[in-house]
This record gives sequence, structure tokens and C-alpha cells, in this order.
Amino acid sequence: MGVFQDYGHLTERGRVERQKRNKQKRVIVALTSAFAALALIIIAAFAVVSLNKHPEKAQEHQPVKISTSMKAIKSICSPTDYQEACVSSLSSAIKSNSSLTGPEDLIKAAIKVAKKEVIKAFDHASKLRKNARSQMEKEALSNCKELLSYAMDELDETFSGVSVAGLKDLATVSQDLKNWLSAVLTYQETCLNGLEDSNAKSDMAEAMKMATQLTSNSLAIITEASSVLSILKVPGFSRRLLSKENHFSEGKGGFPSWFPAGERRLLAMQEMTPNVAVAKDGSGDFRTITEALSKLPPAKERNGRYVIYIKAGVYDEQVTVTKEMVNVTMYGDGSRKTIITGSKNFIDGTPTFKTATFAAIGDDFMAKAIGFRNTAGAAKHQAVALRVQSDRAVFLNCRMDGNQDTLYAHAHRQYYRSCVITGTIDFIFGNAAAVFQNCQIVVRQPLPNQQNIITAQGRTDKRETTGVVIHKCKILPDKKLVAGSSTAKTRSYLGRPWKQYSRTVYMESTIGGFIEPEGWMPWDGDFALDTLFYGEYMNQGPGATLTKRVNWKGYRVLKSKEEAMAFTVDKFIQGGEWIKATGTAVRLGFFS
Repeated sequence: MGVFQDYGHLTERGRVERQKRNKQKRVIVALTSAFAALALIIIAAFAVVSLNKHPEKAQEHQPVKISTSMKAIKSICSPTDYQEACVSSLSSAIKSNSSLTGPEDLIKAAIKVAKKEVIKAFDHASKLRKNARSQMEKEALSNCKELLSYAMDELDETFSGVSVAGLKDLATVSQDLKNWLSAVLTYQETCLNGLEDSNAKSDMAEAMKMATQLTSNSLAIITEASSVLSILKVPGFSRRLLSKENHFSEGKGGFPSWFPAGERRLLAMQEMTPNVAVAKDGSGDFRTITEALSKLPPAKERNGRYVIYIKAGVYDEQVTVTKEMVNVTMYGDGSRKTIITGSKNFIDGTPTFKTATFAAIGDDFMAKAIGFRNTAGAAKHQAVALRVQSDRAVFLNCRMDGNQDTLYAHAHRQYYRSCVITGTIDFIFGNAAAVFQNCQIVVRQPLPNQQNIITAQGRTDKRETTGVVIHKCKILPDKKLVAGSSTAKTRSYLGRPWKQYSRTVYMESTIGGFIEPEGWMPWDGDFALDTLFYGEYMNQGPGATLTKRVNWKGYRVLKSKEEAMAFTVDKFIQGGEWIKATGTAVRLGFFS
């Protein structure tokens, strides 16, 4: 309807004039509206530009929920070494899933984004492998894929561990979580180690950079969880909870409550009853160890441990106890009677990771009275006799013979009791949390102009729970070792720092006089001398004199039991929970 149609008795002229005035008004109104709209557009545009230049003002207009989440993210990320990567990755996670609001959600998100980056690195290794420039490089990249698949699995375990425990019981599983995350970092570093002389190393390192940073962040978050969650005022959580870490209740017979009933019955027996026997002469169920393992029933189909008896003989085969082969025990007729031998080595084209004569990967592996050898010889450089990745691994009365890189204590918690380890250069190396008790460590004669180094520990992150502890052992020279001659003396050392945060402790051990007075050897110039942790506590013997030891910032003499306690079996590898359960003799604390 028209605005003026109810007005009556208007003259034609008056009607026309009013129509003109109405038309003029409409034009004016239209122009006014147009200018107003234009003004609004200009103001809006200015506001957008202003907010882009000053993002902090934009944040003031975000919902309170986002502000609260950002505060939680910053608190969670506060202890990490790569805070920018931490905040960025968790912020992105929240944007894609707004339900991630609580501290537990953020901890799990930190683990999840780390896995996402590991998957990217895995895919990149696959691409590089297709264009590998040599067979050695191709094999090294295949190893990267294998290692990164282990990393993915253990990030999944960490995620599940947090989910099951929740925040309230996080402290009770924190040692397991840190153990798994330390292993993930180890796998990433091992991948790059294998590419040391390859053109693909820098490319792979760049592809894995974010994965390493986010894994390190996850480890930092778990390690510092008590402080972070106290700041966030999480109900039921306090720093005192950390004192309860991994103290599980005992079940019947003094076994931990989680220990399988079938395994308790097995270990209660004075002698092991094998499921199968291996004998070269055909008198057993199998002629080779590899064949016996190939017939191993799945873990879910067996009751407790699977025991393999290996009769006396020299078994020339490369053996792998795979990740799926858990709770396996092997025992022989003596470390000089039952011998597993091989000769793969670096010089002949095999990456160090794959030179191992025997590789124990599946968790809870145990070996008793078996010898492991690599006979490649000193001239072949890296040649591993035994590589151990198994968590809660036990080696009792075993012998590991080699030259360079004899024992690769690769990852996870390991215990060696009454073993003999022989070698020349870096012959106990890797990044496991490994304790050696009552062992004999025998230093052999190297090639001319070479020096002997017992340990080369590979810790890359200051929060990793890894290291080598030599406890109540004897450090001895082989009879053929030339020592003491003024013309041809071979220098021998307790260890050198393979990686930035290398950690090795000798305590209550007997050290022979053939060890150099300074004790320890640099890796390359001043690399890691400030960040390593090398400790000695209450050792004896002519090589234990401390007056001429190195004066590096990272070297220290442990002066009290309280300080050295952190490196006992009970504290360092939580051995009180799992070693005794295997029936193995163990000293959880000190010997004196």
C-alpha cells in the first residue's frame, strides 16, 4: 500500500507536487542508506585489519572456553623443551576437537600428535627407500621403517596407559610411561644412526624433527606431571603421589598381583620344564632355534612363559625374538657349551642395527646359561653379538663375546646377572636402562693404534630414564691385552659419551689397574662434557683411584648412599617388581 492513499480531495496539481516531493524523499533516503552501508563496510574492514595487526585484541573477544583451554595448554607445555611446537600442536588439536578441555585430554593429545608426526616420518622413509642410492642406504631406511613402527606401537601403549590410569593414578604408571617414551626417542635416534654415512640422513632428520620434538615434549609433560597438575589444581592429585610410583600390591606367594598364575607355578619349580627342546643332533623337537621360534604359539594361547631348552652345541644362525614373542625363556647347558654364533658386520655391508647374532625384542625375555658370539673380528668394526630391546629382560649366567659393539643394550629395562661381556671399543652401548650385577667385563686387545672403551651410552634427552649401571662387577683385562708396556701400551677407559646426555655409573665394583687414571675418554673435543652424567661410587681396585680423574662438569663422585640410591636395581629399573618374580638372584639395593 501507498503511504498517502488515504488522503482525499487533493487537486491534481497538489497530487503531482506531493508525488515529486515523495520521490525526492525516497532518493534522499536511498542515498543516505547507501552512504550508511558504505560506512559500515569501511568500519568493518578497518576492524579486521586492526585485529590482524593486534591479535591480542582478537583473543579478548574469543569465548571464555578458548581462553581457559589456552591457559591449560600453556601450563601443560610449560616444562617442555620445545614450547612453541607444544602450544601450536595442542592448539590445533583443540580446534579440530573442541571436547578436548581437561588436563588428561591434553596429555593424551600431546601423545597423539607425536604419533601423527611419527607416521609422517615413516611415510617419508618409505619414499626415500624407493630412491635409495645404495643397498646399504636401502637397508638403513628399511630399519627406519621398522624402528618407527615400534615407536608408533609404544606411543599407543603410552596413550592407553594414561587412559587407563587417569590423572588420579598417573603417578603409579609414570615409570612405565617414561620407559616407553624414552624408547620412542631411542628408535628415532637409531634410525638416524643407521644413516650416518648416507646422503639421506639430513633429509630424514628434517622429516623426523617434529616427531622428536613432540615425543620429547610428551616425556617432559609426564615427567613433570605433578608440578603441572598441581598448578591446574586437579582434584585428588598432589606432588606426594609421585612417592607411590610403581608400588604394586603383592599376590599369593610374594609375586606381584599382575604376574600370571601359570608363571608363578612355573617359577616355583626348582628346575625349568621346557615346552620344547632344540638340539643340533636331532635329539630334540627342533634342530635350530629359529625353527623353534617359528612354531611358538601366540601369547594368548599359552599359560605363562614359553620355555625353550637349547642343548649343548654351536648354533650358527641369526636369531630374532620378535615383538610378538613375549614371555619367552631360553636356557642352555652353559655359556661355553650352548653357543649362538654369527659374523655379520658393518664393514661387509650390514648396518650395525642388523649385525646382531641374537636380537631379543619381545617383552619379558629371559636367557640363562647361553653364549652369544660375533666372530667377525676387530678389523670388521661394528659387529654385535647380542641386541636387547625387550622390556624387563633378564640375562643370567650368560656370555657375550665380540670386539667392537659386542652388547647393544638398545632400549627399555634390562638386568644382567653373573654374565661375562668381552670386547674392545664401545662394547656395551645403546640407550637402555641396564643394570649389570656380579658380572665380569673383560677388555680385549684391539687393533694397533686403537683404544679400548667399555661403555658408550646413548641418552639424547635429559629426561630419558636410561643409562648403564655397572654394580658389583669386575673390570678385567684379557690375558692377551697389552697393558703396561712403555712401547706398546693400549689405553683403556670406562666409557665415552656417544650422545649429548650420556649416563653411566660404576658402583661397588672392582676396577683393574689397566684403566687409565683419568678414567673416561671424550668422544669428540668437548662434546657432551657438560651435559653427560658419569658417576663413581665406592669402587675398589688399582683402577678405582680418583685423584687423576677427569674434571668435566658432567663427571661426579657420588659421595653418599642417598645420592647413589637412584642407580640401584630397585630405583633405576624398578627391579623389585619383576626380577624377583623370575626367580633370578638380585640385590635391589647396595652390597655394603
